[in-house]
Amino acid sequence: MRDTISPPTKNPPPSAPPAGLREWQRPLREQFPIVTGNPGLAYLDSAATAQKPKAVLDAVQTYLTSCNANAGRGTYTWANRTTALIEETRERVKAFLGDPDPDRSTVWFTSGATDGLRTVARDWLVRELADGDEIVVPFADHEANHLPWLEARELLAERGVRITVHPMPYQQDSRDYDLEALAALVGERTRFVAVTHVHHVYGADMNVHRVREVVGPEVPICLDAAQSVGHLPLDLGALDVDFLVFSGHKAMALPGTGVVWARGRRGGAFRPGGWQGTPNTTGILSLRAALDWLDAAGVARIEEWTVGLGIRLTDGLSGLDAYEVLGCPLSLTAASEVQRRQGLVTFRHRAIGANDLGFILAAHGLLVRADGLCQARAGESDSSVRVSLHVHNTPEEIDRLLGVLSGLADDRPGGGQR
Repeated sequence: MRDTISPPTKNPPPSAPPAGLREWQRPLREQFPIVTGNPGLAYLDSAATAQKPKAVLDAVQTYLTSCNANAGRGTYTWANRTTALIEETRERVKAFLGDPDPDRSTVWFTSGATDGLRTVARDWLVRELADGDEIVVPFADHEANHLPWLEARELLAERGVRITVHPMPYQQDSRDYDLEALAALVGERTRFVAVTHVHHVYGADMNVHRVREVVGPEVPICLDAAQSVGHLPLDLGALDVDFLVFSGHKAMALPGTGVVWARGRRGGAFRPGGWQGTPNTTGILSLRAALDWLDAAGVARIEEWTVGLGIRLTDGLSGLDAYEVLGCPLSLTAASEVQRRQGLVTFRHRAIGANDLGFILAAHGLLVRADGLCQARAGESDSSVRVSLHVHNTPEEIDRLLGVLSGLADDRPGGGQR
């Protein structure tokens, strides 16, 4: 990381995102019916839920009008086809994630990332821990990657098993995980570590590939990838985690769909408890179509495009003293050499409350998230505004947002909107 901060630029650089990607992005944007059908609106909330390309909507419609049936419950053609499609989707997920050992790993479908993390906690972790064991979990990431591990502690306590839950340490300046402090925290009774791939507030890649080097070769690691799947390329071989959990609706699939990928290498085999009833078939098949669409579009290009839009926004905000951008301050200059945000920028106005600012932006057709952002208890305590981007967003939308924010830059308590 750089020791000094370069002077902020007053205008977004014209190369953010790269101009060479414009011809690639335009036809992709046209494939989102909700975007083309609402030309006056700019959807800037993809971290909450991603919009769906027509290919995903068509895949669901085709399935429902051609072979809709219950999986694993019949021997006729439609039922067999449905069962096969779901099993094929499991393999599709493995391929999309860069699974290095697909014959050994498993994919389970849940209702979302929260349900997936809770399933790992309740149905796997509680079976693996003994009295006196220790786990390390994030207390300043999304609460979905915090509360399930505390719930596991309570379930174990009811059985007379006492474990210690250590908060993951963070660097104060960069908000990244503090790997030096983590190394001092990990001991011979450390049995599990939970981490986040891309932080849902700061937009930072949390460098989880380095966590394995710190915790050693035998400690299972669970990765919350809700904000990375569909936004940047995944390589499970390089990450070397044991669980990867994500939500389908954030990856352009239908709501109510989630994935738990389990390596099956460290600890006991993972299998959700209880009787597995009828799956969310349309959601699962929409996920398959979404992954196909993302692969065809090029996830590496999507990352380059959205990171570029984030640069355009943060560089514009850096010239407006009325705004505080959350996260590593060294990533807010055009000349910065540190890692830029993954298409996700969160900020506050120093005088206007986040909820009020959200309403103002909505009145201008700019749809953002404005609230507490589901932070765990050691995270940001005050509400903020989050802009999260995807392939359908444009530089013109970012400039339009900056124009409205600039018009509010001189507001003070008691003043009106300019």
